[in-house]
Amino acid sequence: MTEAKTRIRTDTDPDLLHHHTARAIEVRVEALLFRFRPLILVVMGLASLVFAYLATGLEADASFQKMVPTGHPYIANTLKYQSELRPLGNVVRVAVEAVDGDIYSQHFLETLRKVTDEIFYIPGVDRGNLKSLWTPNVMWYEVTEEGMRNGVIVPQGFDGSERMLAEVRTNVLRSGRVGSLVASDHRSAVVLAPLLEVDPQTGAKLDYGRFSEQLEQKVRDRFQDGTVRIHITGFAKIVGDLIAGAKVILIFFGVTFVLTTALLLWYSRCLRSTLVTVFCCGLAVLWQLGIVKLLGFGLDPYSILVPFLTFAIGVSHAVQNINTMASMRAAGHSTLEAAKVTFRLLFVPGSIALICDAVGFSTLLVIDIGVIQELAISASIGVAVVILTKMLLLPVLMSYVGVGERAIADQRAKTRRQPRKIAFWIARAAEPRWAAVAVAVAVVLLAGALVAGRDLKIGDLDPGAPELRPDSRYNRDVAFFAAHYATSPDVFVAMVKTPPGECGSYPVAALIDRYQTEM
Repeated sequence: MTEAKTRIRTDTDPDLLHHHTARAIEVRVEALLFRFRPLILVVMGLASLVFAYLATGLEADASFQKMVPTGHPYIANTLKYQSELRPLGNVVRVAVEAVDGDIYSQHFLETLRKVTDEIFYIPGVDRGNLKSLWTPNVMWYEVTEEGMRNGVIVPQGFDGSERMLAEVRTNVLRSGRVGSLVASDHRSAVVLAPLLEVDPQTGAKLDYGRFSEQLEQKVRDRFQDGTVRIHITGFAKIVGDLIAGAKVILIFFGVTFVLTTALLLWYSRCLRSTLVTVFCCGLAVLWQLGIVKLLGFGLDPYSILVPFLTFAIGVSHAVQNINTMASMRAAGHSTLEAAKVTFRLLFVPGSIALICDAVGFSTLLVIDIGVIQELAISASIGVAVVILTKMLLLPVLMSYVGVGERAIADQRAKTRRQPRKIAFWIARAAEPRWAAVAVAVAVVLLAGALVAGRDLKIGDLDPGAPELRPDSRYNRDVAFFAAHYATSPDVFVAMVKTPPGECGSYPVAALIDRYQTEM
């Protein structure tokens, strides 16, 4: 066999010599890509402007229904009977705490009334189901020899006198609301505010970020002082705090962008190729945000992390372009030819790797939770646009920009430099004897992981929101409710469905009574 036939080609991916279909695709795409370079730059530039415009319209998007598996029978029943269960679903609890003394003072009760009125007028609150010691739907009941008696907790004409305060105390005890609307130590009282996901008049979805801001401005900031403290919990408050914290993520993204650029410059020794690479990866993020908006999605507190992922994947793959481009230039190729060879070597394996990433993210779609499915779609879109910007746009730009002489000289120095000793040791794992040792070590680690994984806990192990810091204001408020109230917002409800007119029949009433006794 001649030397020409046995020589390994360095100007193309060796695997393509055996995969004729992939080779044909690569050849066709390469010819079109470098033949119409100016047109490609114009088209991608216009697309970038469109996606940039769309991305500016992205808004925070969160929903209680998106956070739960809507296909689960329990959740399906909840949604079916949400009108009847509204006070037990998406609820915000606002506790008004007396710093000194108890709730039975004129100042405290007047403050509680003002808080109740303020919450009543916040958009998104289900006003008909709002509950407080001041609302008419919270009553006390008493059975006497004369029959059933009832009334509101705070009597009509309340003037703050000692007689009225004593009557309020008696009504609270008779109402059975201690532990739910009134703290066990009688030093705080709760305003229970069910929320409407969609405004019945305008059809607009509830803006959790704005709702949380209004709670802070109109309730906590306004009424909390030296005599009263405000504590707020509920799903809407968690999401609101996450949305507020998400604004800081923009700062983190900026820091990430700068650090990545600095590290890439240090590694490549070429400013222009570094800037082009970072530009293409940033463009991928912009495209991903624009497409997400085009599909009608928003940014929830979880999918807002996807741009980091898109940027990181793009940079990790683009480093290969810089290395290969510098190697081809060091081998004597022109800038255009080096760009073509780089594309030839990386297009198929790089595209397959990115497609596998997209398929991996898309498997999350099987999870019947809205935020997870949107996360999967957003991440898959991010990987898809990386294929366009990194595999197609970057080689075209590099064919114009090229790499600097310092990067070429550094690449030549690398080829002359002896590999580090650690590289030799790692390479020995490819030998049969050392490979067997590596496999044995991997099996031992797998067995240890399986044993340790048996104690893995699933779910929220600590009170409060695990997404927030343990000492966050929200988690401190949750700790207050846990310490002073006997009930939580998590309520198990059993719905009994009967034929029309049978709810009050004896068999049904007797069955429900036995069920309550068992529970």
